[in-house]
Parts: sequence; structure tokens; C-alpha cells
Amino acid sequence: MTASDPQSGEPNPDHVAYLAKLGNGALADRMGIEIISVSAERVVGRMPVAGNTQPFGLLHGGATAVLAEQLGSLGALVHAGARRYAVGIELSVSHHRAATDGFITATASALSLGRTSATYDIAVVDDEGRRIATARLTCLLRDNS
Repeated sequence: MTASDPQSGEPNPDHVAYLAKLGNGALADRMGIEIISVSAERVVGRMPVAGNTQPFGLLHGGATAVLAEQLGSLGALVHAGARRYAVGIELSVSHHRAATDGFITATASALSLGRTSATYDIAVVDDEGRRIATARLTCLLRDNS
């Protein structure tokens, strides 16, 4: 996982250490989600279709939603900083086409990075770069107690 400073694009050691300490989470690990890069402004990750399908062999829409929420939440965590945490409060996903093999790659781009919330637009594509889904996630930023 790479956590980069949005100004320089260089790895930010504070973000790397913070996210490494948190880990990916049990669900993301089970689904094979791999984080490629992380900053508050942009998070990129991917997930295999295999093992994340519904009975007809198509990528499960819920799996796509998990990938979208994982990426947006990581961006919100970086934005929030080590003294706060992020919780998803709204997620919507529009599915555009099916995926049956390979990987899907998602890019979460910040739409709004506020004091108490962060909202991300998440584009999900297949290995050929075709749009599979579009998601939007809003996270509430809370103080650690």
C-alpha cells in the first residue's frame, strides 16, 4: 500500500504507518481487495472477480459496493487524521455492466473534504477499462474517544 502526500506525490510516512497499523480489515482481506495508492484526495484499489460472484457467475453487486466503501473510507481516514475516524453514512452504487473474470479496479476521488464529512466519487472499471459501476460514498468524521 502506498499512501502519498497530495502536494508532492511522495509517500507520506505518517499515512503509511497509520494505515498499516489499521490493516485492511477482515472483509476486505476475505474479498481479496488490494490497495494500490492512498491519499485523502484519491484512493486506488482492485479486487478479483473470482470468489466475489453471485450464483450466475457475475460479479456480485454487493462486492462492488464493498470495494467502493473500502476505498472511500480509507481516503476519509487519511483526511480525518490519526485523532479522528471515518464511518460511512451513505453509499449508492449504479451498476453499468457485468464482469465475469479478471479484476475490477476502482478509483475513489474526493468530491468534498470537510471538517465533519468527506464525500467520494468512485469509478469502477474492468481490466479493459470499461466502466462497471459508479458509486458515491459519504463518511462522517468523528473524534476518537
